Amino acid sequence: MVMSILLTSVIAGATMYYLQVYGFYERVNVEQAKGISLVNLSTQEPEKIQVANFQGIDANSSPIRFRACFEVNDPIDLLKEKYVMLNAATPRNAPMWFNCFNAGRIGEDLSRGSATAFLGSKNFEYGIDRYIVVYPDGRGYAWNEINDCGEKLYDGSTKDQSCPPRLK
Repeated sequence: MVMSILLTSVIAGATMYYLQVYGFYERVNVEQAKGISLVNLSTQEPEKIQVANFQGIDANSSPIRFRACFEVNDPIDLLKEKYVMLNAATPRNAPMWFNCFNAGRIGEDLSRGSATAFLGSKNFEYGIDRYIVVYPDGRGYAWNEINDCGEKLYDGSTKDQSCPPRLK
């Protein structure tokens, strides 16, 4: 009986690990990711930018599982003049098998100022913003982040007037 409990526990644990790290993710191309955009300073609307060598992953199980790596053609100085920059951004970890996205390194580079974070899209999905990080050499990274309205939606608290209406 003890052996069957242990065996069941090992199988359940291995299954949960597989599902969390591999099972729900799928590779996506730039079109499936709805492109890479940055919010324009003057219009406050997202504008698609040209990227190359796009690698992305996403999962239907959560809106914050998106991660992407790519190269940006535009110079960083042009991007800084034209698009909304973020003061603080902390990348979410990616599965270890998606090795182009190293959240620890990106976060350190952001804190040192050797990379720049931009707002890719506000309410990309309701309550979810897309963050973009670009390096001076053109390397770019993207992930989705829960915003204030999303936190209120998911924790059940009352949203304030600054939150847009939720479209079904």
